[in-house]
Amino acid sequence: MRTNGTLINYYFHCKRQCWLHGNRINMEDNSEDVHIGKIIHELKSEGKKNSEISIENIKIDKITKDYLVEIKKSDADVEAVKWQVLLYIFILKNKGISRKGKIEFQEKNKQKNKIIYVELTEENELKLKRLIKDIDQLLEEENAPEIGKIKGCKKCAYYEYCYI
Repeated sequence: MRTNGTLINYYFHCKRQCWLHGNRINMEDNSEDVHIGKIIHELKSEGKKNSEISIENIKIDKITKDYLVEIKKSDADVEAVKWQVLLYIFILKNKGISRKGKIEFQEKNKQKNKIIYVELTEENELKLKRLIKDIDQLLEEENAPEIGKIKGCKKCAYYEYCYI
């Protein structure tokens, strides 16, 4: 599986979650949080022509003249979504499309702002390439990483898989 935004996001949350998803063990259909996220996307994009664009193995929530926009339910893991957006910008760049990133949070818990902006700098691009290599190596492992108790485990779509 080629690295996509979901894998990058999961890699930051939990290496086990990333490995499971990357090895086609899908538990998202049972997750209420995933369903809520999908509904938010549907409501935000209703009647708009520049929303939910699929390119290669990624889905971009929205693209404008200046920004690639990612819409998230909450700001629970800003670092994860930042790298997800940087991957999308990188893929667009390789297709000759230049955009900055804009992350919109529907609920803000930790951040002061509901909107965060990101740019693909040379430094970020190098880090992103290393991150993709790390994810590729993780997915090639024969077994999933051990369970690591993480703050968000109980809300994770894979909770039942890991703990029950």
